[in-house]
Amino acid sequence: MQTVLITGGTSGIGLSTTRLFLAKGWNVMMASDQEEKGERLYDELEKEVGKERIGFSFTDVSSQASVSHLQQATYDKFQKIDALVNDAGIVVNGKLHEVEEQDWDRVFAVNVKGTYLVSKAFLPQMMAQKSGTIVNISSVSGLAGDYDMVAYNATKGAIINMTRAMAMDYGLYGIRVNSIAPGPTQTPLFPADQIERFGHYSPLGRIVQPEEIAEAVYFAATSASSAMTGETIPITAGFEIKTGQPAK
Repeated sequence: MQTVLITGGTSGIGLSTTRLFLAKGWNVMMASDQEEKGERLYDELEKEVGKERIGFSFTDVSSQASVSHLQQATYDKFQKIDALVNDAGIVVNGKLHEVEEQDWDRVFAVNVKGTYLVSKAFLPQMMAQKSGTIVNISSVSGLAGDYDMVAYNATKGAIINMTRAMAMDYGLYGIRVNSIAPGPTQTPLFPADQIERFGHYSPLGRIVQPEEIAEAVYFAATSASSAMTGETIPITAGFEIKTGQPAK
């Protein structure tokens, strides 16, 4: 049975991805900085799938010590992983001159350094087994700019280019690295009063559901995408395809 580690695995896109991998018969190690919620979800999922198939580790991905604890907990539970999903992330809003230094540092620490630290912890095992997949969660905001989101834009753009570089460095070890770039997605973080407004900018007339992102993550993590590496797949309901030309 294959095993996936999912950071940010207890809410939003991460939780939908956790549920999908479990439904597909994988073992799942969830990592999250939401300890109480994570323990509650672990208890619920354990009853559904059995304790052999689910694990949880309270983790701050921006901390080397915390990631080392995650690494040990994962290997104690499952001995190895076959796929890693780097989903943990936060948002900082504001124009550049408005963003406080500590907020800039924190969003880079979680979104970019977290991807680096967790990948670094588990790549040696993947290299030794000559196989593995890594799926980094970027954003449509890494492909284009947003108003009042410069720090977040910068981190998600960094993740896209990290993905390319990682794919180049580890392909010879049989490791594929890809990125998913969600558009506006109906998660607990997305403002409920903005769902309809953002939906008007999609050709489909709606925003994305987290289960739809999970399906793309599963595709990128499995042999269905065996010839794909270094790529970024936008899952946006068409949010990013327009030139900006007004509708007639």
